[in-house]
Amino acid sequence: MKILKFLIIFLFTFKFAYADKNMKIGTKGKESEVSRIVKVVMYDNYYEPSSFKIKAGETIKFEVENAGMLVHEFNIANKMMHMKHQPEMIKMVENEILLAYSIDKEKMKKMAKMDKAMGHSHSNSVLLEPNQRGEIIWKFDNAVNIEIACNVPGHYQVGMIAKVDIN
Repeated sequence: MKILKFLIIFLFTFKFAYADKNMKIGTKGKESEVSRIVKVVMYDNYYEPSSFKIKAGETIKFEVENAGMLVHEFNIANKMMHMKHQPEMIKMVENEILLAYSIDKEKMKKMAKMDKAMGHSHSNSVLLEPNQRGEIIWKFDNAVNIEIACNVPGHYQVGMIAKVDIN
């Protein structure tokens, strides 16, 4: 019985230690620390460029443009975080905040008062309507297993994901 308890404790400890490692995605960067600017164009269900080479600890300013006909998101996270964020995005669609071609920003503000997740104000993400531009300054300190993805319902599933190689 003691061995069983030990194994259960060990497995839970290992699982959470591994999960903690995967949560390391970097931090919001400062303009004064930007080492380079990367221009990103979002088309309908893909990014250009489709992959990013980043030095560990580097601070990058991503200038993001939505050149597609649909609303898209540029979100820096790991796969587990994307999976966790997708139900929030579905909820935004269900509440008619997130529409195919636009974002109801007034409704978003109202809903955010009741449910903070509906405000979509994440420092690692920008949600853009067609022809909009946005930016993210991100420091890739302590970052592992990162991918950039669009979590608008269905977009991740059809492959709107960019690879991130951190050296």
